[in-house]
Amino acid sequence: MTTRIERDSRRRYPELELMSNKDTDNVNVTEEHTEEDVSRQYSSEDSQVYSSNSELLLAAGIDPHDDDDTSSPLTGLNTLYTLRKPSVTITSAVVQLVAYPIGRAWEKVLPDWTFSIFGKKLRLNPGAFNEKEHILIYIMSNLSYSTRLSADTLTEQEMFFGLKTGVGFQILITLGTILTGFTFAGLARSLIVEPKNLIWPGVLANTALNQTLHHNDKGKPEEGSTWQISRYAFFMTVFVASFIWYWFPNFIFPAVGWFTFLCWIWPNNAVVNQLFGMSSGLGIVPLTFDWSQIAYIGSPLVVPPWAILNVGASLVFWIYIVTPAIYYSNTWFSAYLPIQSTAVFDNMGKTYNVTRLLTHSDEFDHAKYAAYSPVYLPVTYALSNFGLQFAAVMALIVWFVMEKYTALQMSVFAFKSWIKTPRKVTRKDTYRDVPLWWYALTGVVALFCLIFSCEYWPVQLPWYGVLLALAISSSLFVPLAMVYATANVKVSIDALCRLVAGYLFGGKVLANIWFFDIGYVTGIKGLAFAQDLKLGIYCNIPPRDLFFVQMVGTGTSVLTQVGVLTWALDHIPKVCQTDAPDGFSCPYSRTHFNTSLIWGALGPNIFFSSDSIYRPLLWFFLLGVLLPVPVYLLKRQYPNSLWRYCHVPLFLGALNYLPPATGTNYGSWVIVGLIFGLLIKRRAFAWWKKYNFVLSAALDSSVAIAGVIIFFTIFYTGATKGFSWWGTTVYQDTCDWKSCPYLSLSKGQKFG
Repeated sequence: MTTRIERDSRRRYPELELMSNKDTDNVNVTEEHTEEDVSRQYSSEDSQVYSSNSELLLAAGIDPHDDDDTSSPLTGLNTLYTLRKPSVTITSAVVQLVAYPIGRAWEKVLPDWTFSIFGKKLRLNPGAFNEKEHILIYIMSNLSYSTRLSADTLTEQEMFFGLKTGVGFQILITLGTILTGFTFAGLARSLIVEPKNLIWPGVLANTALNQTLHHNDKGKPEEGSTWQISRYAFFMTVFVASFIWYWFPNFIFPAVGWFTFLCWIWPNNAVVNQLFGMSSGLGIVPLTFDWSQIAYIGSPLVVPPWAILNVGASLVFWIYIVTPAIYYSNTWFSAYLPIQSTAVFDNMGKTYNVTRLLTHSDEFDHAKYAAYSPVYLPVTYALSNFGLQFAAVMALIVWFVMEKYTALQMSVFAFKSWIKTPRKVTRKDTYRDVPLWWYALTGVVALFCLIFSCEYWPVQLPWYGVLLALAISSSLFVPLAMVYATANVKVSIDALCRLVAGYLFGGKVLANIWFFDIGYVTGIKGLAFAQDLKLGIYCNIPPRDLFFVQMVGTGTSVLTQVGVLTWALDHIPKVCQTDAPDGFSCPYSRTHFNTSLIWGALGPNIFFSSDSIYRPLLWFFLLGVLLPVPVYLLKRQYPNSLWRYCHVPLFLGALNYLPPATGTNYGSWVIVGLIFGLLIKRRAFAWWKKYNFVLSAALDSSVAIAGVIIFFTIFYTGATKGFSWWGTTVYQDTCDWKSCPYLSLSKGQKFG
């Protein structure tokens, strides 16, 4: 039988039923105030998107129509891998997988002893390891995702700008940014978590894995499918096969991961390598047999097809068409540079030496800049990190105002109801909502950590800069969450934060990077917390239990991240250098460093001055304002046409991982996503419904575990020394790997 709280949850969120939990306590819940069913007042676009996403919920084990019936190791390893390319993100599916046998062994082996802590009785073995306990373990481990950008910023400050502030600063600034994101998610819960059209597809693979582990379907075939194998057997088969295979692209035969066969045939042809390469090329033939390359920006199997099509259209137009046109016409002198790189360059085509511009106090010196060289950008760098981000921020605002205004009104009503009429329960501490003041208190703690860190340590960002950065982050958090909650793709506001900081704190590089951290990274962390809140609704997790789990996870993840990062930067040989062994070249931090050079040291006043060759990039702001308008009108005029799937913020902002991601990463992601999301889903829906998300979880977890084992047993021990053959070198003996430019300079010659 279902409990009263489960029936109540399903009544309020009928699309969010995950599974029937037999162990749920019987709780009688009464509400003093019943909210109006706001789902009827959402726009027609939301209804259509929700309808298409209902199949995603079903495949993940969530019935959208049935209204009847820990983190420390993961955080540390993800922090370590943020320094490496290709990076292996150890997903929370790994923790789910490992936790299951441990939990089952716990229930069978340990005695049922009872002991007290601060007057509260706890049982060592409370019974069978159930799905809710398993999901809470996942949620705690999921906090490791919010460590990457903080680790990148700390690495950038220490390894590229040479400022070592110590463990105290690292802990406080990281804790402040994570708690700020936690506060955003909690305060905006009624706007971005509770509306039923916001699916948050990023958790669907994990819910499917939970179903697979806890419910044995005993090989019963799905209706319409002839496959007898159970989900669990399918998961284990794929896991083992993928685990074995990953040894080839990651160690034995790396060329199958960097499968640029056209570059192997013509290794010295610059044009071929620029168009088809996947190191410094555009990857126009996006072929790779490495899942870590395909899922570099996240698993494509959990993303709705309409979102993949928007990203694919953006890739084809901006990278495969616009980029070559700009490059081979030598616009911005770009033909003297690699067509893609995470580096920026001087007027001799060499990597820009930022140390030649800074004083001893790390401030910009105009005289040194004039004597050295202007900054020149590779085409993809200029487009993705500047032009398209300018356009995406403006498009996000315009799109939100025009297309989400009704939904926002209804969400504000729900937020007011949460404040004025919290639920009443008849049983203490069970299924009570988290009071508003709890989240407000975490916000106060976060604000103290951020202001104290920036004022006490010499990072150049004053207290009012902290407040302005938080104002930007908080004002754009809801629109960003609405995009991520439907498409599982993040739109970056990095450029906006950099631009504002560049005007306010010109010449102060460190101020710029920490304004970016507080203005942008806090919002990204908030998305992770909001995603977990949605999962809490799916699984009927008591809100206060979820709150405390997230708090404990935050504390452990911060300490682990700082500890691992400190160890890695002190012990990995040649870390963050371009020739670092095993790929530990810090690609994300290097990209951030180059961006900080432009925005912080040089500043937008100089970089976008009237005589600057990059001033036309400012027109992208206007593009972002104007483009959503005709698309919105076409949707209104033709509500049943393909225009209803056009998403301007995604089209303009989805390529924000590029660089260091390449066209191969995006292209293979699009191809695999469409094969499973459109082709297989249409022709073999029963198979897709039963196995798609299980496949995603198996691939993610097997690659992550294999990557860790290979690194610590092979690379870290030095066992790879002397291991070399054609399959380990062929892709490196190319212009793609060497970043050859289209036009070359004579010795001592300059351009510009």
